[in-house]
Amino acid sequence: MDLAGLRVVKAVADTGSVSRAAETLHCVQSNVTARIKRLEEDLGVDLFHRMSRGMAPTPAGRVLADYADRVLRLVAQARDAVADAAGRGGRLAIGAMESTAAVRLPPILARFHADHPTVELTIAPGPTETLLIEVLAGRIDGAFVGGAVDHPDLIAVPVFDEELVLVEPVSGLTSESGRRTLIGFARSCAYRGRAEMAMRDAGRVPYRVMEFGSLDAILGCVGAGMGVTVMPRSVVEREPWRRTLAWRPLPDSLARMPTLFVRRADGVETASLRAFLDAVSEHPATQAPTPHTGLKRLATAC
Repeated sequence: MDLAGLRVVKAVADTGSVSRAAETLHCVQSNVTARIKRLEEDLGVDLFHRMSRGMAPTPAGRVLADYADRVLRLVAQARDAVADAAGRGGRLAIGAMESTAAVRLPPILARFHADHPTVELTIAPGPTETLLIEVLAGRIDGAFVGGAVDHPDLIAVPVFDEELVLVEPVSGLTSESGRRTLIGFARSCAYRGRAEMAMRDAGRVPYRVMEFGSLDAILGCVGAGMGVTVMPRSVVEREPWRRTLAWRPLPDSLARMPTLFVRRADGVETASLRAFLDAVSEHPATQAPTPHTGLKRLATAC
């Protein structure tokens, strides 16, 4: 059993197919088949059920795939830690909600890059649920997510405190359809649940939902009068949105949304990750909501 064999087991378990695993590993299918057969002979068990359409791991195969995932993650962490210790910078992959990436991260990233220019830093935007999955799988080193997180394999530290507001076009909504249309990310977004609760509490029912995959698309459609959304006030008070959007306050039970930085409890804390977390903790916005800066505020009632 070697790392190449573990990569094959994980790829087949993840994709359910020899052909797709071969594509993932950039090798020919015969190599994948041969590796699986060699491992099965070495361990004396069948690792996969061969079916007419693909392959599914046996109970023994699921156990090995789980160990393969952990071993390969540790190997990647070890390589980054060694590169970090040798002064070669290493790699750092951070996930973030789109609103956090747009508003909170730019000054933090600028400072981190200035102090650590050799670190290969990647930012992966996404909704909270997806980011948690990516952190747990070890595909990213940590992520900024919204709302409470309680998982035995994760460390979650509060970093920002956002005030959520109901966002409408600055010119107002001229149709009942617009008042009853919620524009937002998919359900895996932390803000989506608060947004639907806000619509119900405001009596805007029944309502319909239009889903978009980008922050700019959501705010652009709201500015055009197509509907409303729920976002951090720090987002809509920035240019260019402050000229086209206005906001209404939400009830206290819905308005406060902490942003947490989560990472695996068993992950290696490299010097690069420590430096990044230091840059986050030293930023003025950490743990403090942004002050009101003049964006038009609508009447309190939703």
